[in-house]
Amino acid sequence: MRERTAMSVFSSGYRERARRRYPVILSELLRLHSQPLCARTWGQYIIKDMVLRNLLRRLLIGDDEHCWTDDGVFNIEGGCYAKAINLSREQEPDIYDAAKFGAVLENVKYDLVTRDIDYKDNSLTENTRLSYPIFHIHNAKDVSMGPLPKNVIMLTCDAFGVLPPVSKLTPEQAMYHFMSGYTAKVAGTEVGVKEPSATFSACFGAPFIVWHPSKYAELLAEKVQKDGAHCWLVNTGWTGGPYGEGKRLSLKYTRSIIDGIHHGDLEKAEYETLPIFNLAVPKSCPKVPSDILNPRNTWDDKAAHDRQANHLANLFIENFRSFEEGTTQAILDAAPTPQ
Repeated sequence: MRERTAMSVFSSGYRERARRRYPVILSELLRLHSQPLCARTWGQYIIKDMVLRNLLRRLLIGDDEHCWTDDGVFNIEGGCYAKAINLSREQEPDIYDAAKFGAVLENVKYDLVTRDIDYKDNSLTENTRLSYPIFHIHNAKDVSMGPLPKNVIMLTCDAFGVLPPVSKLTPEQAMYHFMSGYTAKVAGTEVGVKEPSATFSACFGAPFIVWHPSKYAELLAEKVQKDGAHCWLVNTGWTGGPYGEGKRLSLKYTRSIIDGIHHGDLEKAEYETLPIFNLAVPKSCPKVPSDILNPRNTWDDKAAHDRQANHLANLFIENFRSFEEGTTQAILDAAPTPQ
């Protein structure tokens, strides 16, 4: 059996990192801000954070920048970059243990005598960071290369509480959401951000792209179709209400959703269409309560949910106006439809 990989495309917003990027020739490779994972028989690529990437059942190919070729994927960085605030071995053992000789800590305080690190200290900033070589992760692949993707997972953090925890995307929806690059700026990631707010970063990495976003989206669709990959949108944000009223989706459930995608359970699930965003939402997923899969079910005030959903849908449409010229009608038709 030919080995396959899964790929996640991460919501970025890392403008505070002035790291040099080398353009990739568009006609040959697709460069993604992503983190690929793979198992022995297939793989998966996720577009988001280190918490979801360090999953023991999968091998880590790399963090952030990868290229998707006709033969597979490869990493072009060789290291990882994670938030360090409140880091603990209990919550994230892989990342915690990666903070050793050869790693770099940013804005983190430590005891000058014992050299013990105080990950809870946010006196400099909430945005403390840890950078380390890929080989500091015990389940990293020896060679940062992987086979062709089976799944492409776009991760977002919805602060309005109206996007589903997971939805299966059509090729056109995949292009639309890839070009939109929606997520929320979370408190502490940028100066002045005190609470989550909507933000859009084209192709989940706007500062690093040089062509019109539709070129990258069309190349993504071409790769997906040619290699037979499935596309998903996974939301790690709020449920039961917006930020301040609802609660953050459980990481345990998000990991179960990733497992459901990885094992093919969601490919075989029964689906319903979510109004306004027109997304295909599964009615069930192993180890995830069915009532949270449709976000409207988690709100006590259904009318308030509908207002928030329409508000976010209009934000999508307004953001996409700058992309309309040069974008095919098929992608434009994948936009939300406010009611």
